[in-house]
Amino acid sequence: MGNARRVLIIAASDSSGGAGLTRDVATLTELGVEARCAVTAVTVQTDREVRAVHALAPELIAAQVRAALTAGDIGAIKVGLLGQGAAVGALLETLPARDQVPIVLDPVLAASSGGTLLDQEGQRALRTELLPRVTLLTPNIPEAAALLQRPVGEAGIEQLEEQARRLLQWGPRAVLLKGGHAQGAQVIDVLAVEGQPVRHLTIPRVPRQRRGTGCSLSSAIAAHLAAGRSLVQACSDAQAYIGQTLQRGL
Repeated sequence: MGNARRVLIIAASDSSGGAGLTRDVATLTELGVEARCAVTAVTVQTDREVRAVHALAPELIAAQVRAALTAGDIGAIKVGLLGQGAAVGALLETLPARDQVPIVLDPVLAASSGGTLLDQEGQRALRTELLPRVTLLTPNIPEAAALLQRPVGEAGIEQLEEQARRLLQWGPRAVLLKGGHAQGAQVIDVLAVEGQPVRHLTIPRVPRQRRGTGCSLSSAIAAHLAAGRSLVQACSDAQAYIGQTLQRGL
């Protein structure tokens, strides 16, 4: 990726290696980008269930973020699992302005195997205080419904466009609503950017599933932003990367 700079990953560990920090760092490494990490929680997971989540103290999270930023040369920030409202508060105190460093937020609200991964206080703080601080929000269809406090309902393209626009009104500069949970031969991700027409980013659907795809996508977007890509190009390149990794069975 040329002279890509470092990406700061703010997320939780995953003992199964399928998602979280492990997946984020693997993605950045494959894309030739150096990772810095701030751990928010330690999770005990298998590929089938979340057995425990142990949140780190908010002051420790904040200290990690400050240390990573002090070292300099951070080209983008990716935020994943936060776990609790106190962790959101720690980020609000430490994140730089999005005009200084692009910030990608992957809103990890629940595990694919079941179980809540962000408490009610955290979800409220994320909606009202963190979203206006980020460059890009990357929810999947269930996460978008949860943020909007609606049932999942239909996942037609018109519904996804409407939800992306509604989420955009909450303050992020852009929303990439991922269409992987929808049906059809194509995966259509809906990209709503402040002041621009809604775009559709499309790749062929690969008939296989893999945990951690959302982590990989948001990390790949952050990597491309750190390398100087535009927001639209970063999202498109990251989507293509995910399609290629699924086709290769990685």
